[in-house]
Amino acid sequence: MALDLTGKHLIAGTWKSSGSTFKSEPATGEAREFSTGTPDLVDEAAKAAEEAFWTYGYTSREARAAFLETIAEEIEKRGAEITEIGTQETGLPEARLNGERGRTTGQLKLFAKHIREGAYLDRRHDEAMPDRQPMPRPDLRMIQRPIGPVAVFGASNFPLAFSTAGGDTAAALAAGCPVVVKGHGAHPGTGEIVAQAIDAAIKAHNLHPGVFSLVQGGDRKVGEALVTHPMIKAVGFTGSLGGGRALYNLCAARPEPIPFFGELGSINPMFVMPEAVKARGAELGKAWVGSLTMGAGQFCTNPGVAIVLDTTESGAFVSAAVEAAKDVSKQAMLTDGIAEAYRKGAERVSKTEGVKELIGEANASRHASPYLFETTGEVWARDESLGEEVFGPLGIVVRVKSVEEMAELAKGLHGQLTVTLHMDGGDAEATKTLLPILERKAGRLLANGFPTGVEVADAMVHGGPYPASTNFGATSVGTLSIRRFLRPVCYQNMPEGVLPDDLR
Repeated sequence: MALDLTGKHLIAGTWKSSGSTFKSEPATGEAREFSTGTPDLVDEAAKAAEEAFWTYGYTSREARAAFLETIAEEIEKRGAEITEIGTQETGLPEARLNGERGRTTGQLKLFAKHIREGAYLDRRHDEAMPDRQPMPRPDLRMIQRPIGPVAVFGASNFPLAFSTAGGDTAAALAAGCPVVVKGHGAHPGTGEIVAQAIDAAIKAHNLHPGVFSLVQGGDRKVGEALVTHPMIKAVGFTGSLGGGRALYNLCAARPEPIPFFGELGSINPMFVMPEAVKARGAELGKAWVGSLTMGAGQFCTNPGVAIVLDTTESGAFVSAAVEAAKDVSKQAMLTDGIAEAYRKGAERVSKTEGVKELIGEANASRHASPYLFETTGEVWARDESLGEEVFGPLGIVVRVKSVEEMAELAKGLHGQLTVTLHMDGGDAEATKTLLPILERKAGRLLANGFPTGVEVADAMVHGGPYPASTNFGATSVGTLSIRRFLRPVCYQNMPEGVLPDDLR
């Protein structure tokens, strides 16, 4: 199929070039040229977003819901194009791209439903008490209001669901906030086609064109210009700890500091309890590797560590995991840079004193094979580097001597997106001792499952204590994520006729 790509940036309804270009690095097919982002393009987009806010921020919930649904429809119209370019750029299979597109359009429709219902506004009213002694009480009404233009950074590992029209963009648009997206260089063609869909929806609803802009590529200065622009009022980011922390620091150092909602990574430990190992150790070992290697391990919820008691029964878990890993074929990683970082991470772990390599194969290409390692609780406790995320299909088994040592290991964990507990009925008491520790460490606790696969729902939390995310009170998945782009405003003794429509 002939792809209709301009290779340009979408700046407030106009496709523009900067005068310089970069080449994509597809897993398959020909590299394409795209215009390189610049701070000047960021400035133009941010100013247009601020101008758009004066109308878009005050649209009705119904108008925004219909707009979100039209974006979803326009994305689906381009489904074949998105899958074609997405598979070329990322190396992800068609089924994965099609599923992720469904998740992306599903998120948009879910937010449309959510804002129509209106509960997110958290409306409160304390009626006036003019005769109260010793002082009367005024009439007080509170509602959540949109904060202004939002910057969104596309993620490398989710070209659709966490990128141009992904969860951050959907939540911000639902709240009433215009969006400026910094497209990820790993999939610029995919990003452009989705931007075309959003632009078509803007035109269909006769909205201000500054409601959405896409700036492609560019060096670090482009990202810095975006998060420090005075018109930008919040940032949504999914990416590396180093890059995210640098942007977070810039947001905090601004003359007007703004919130930075960064999802920065996690090792997502699993605690395999004693009775569960006895009952189904081999089954769990095999299933763990299935989750660990899914999508070449390029999920932020990849379960990279399994903590088990050092018993005869746990040997079945480890043996089954190794056998399952042998059957996993090499898989393409998202970029050459990610593949190189994976190789370096595996090498670092393999050279750590007290760590035994169970299986692994170094690859010089963009493809990756799984690595499994084994160590003890003592080694884990003394070497913090083992708790650093290696982005890819790499797993570490940590053998501990007792449930008490499990608890001590849990206390030493950094913040996580998820923690999983595999348990049977006989593990209930031991699990109860771990839960108070683990709920302080992660945003989502799972029982007898695997964390890969994040349901988009009202109750979902995709976030956690630092460094899993930079704001432990927020989530980047689910309807609660809209609260990141709202702030409470109280109206005191305000006449009914001038109140916001949603407060009347």
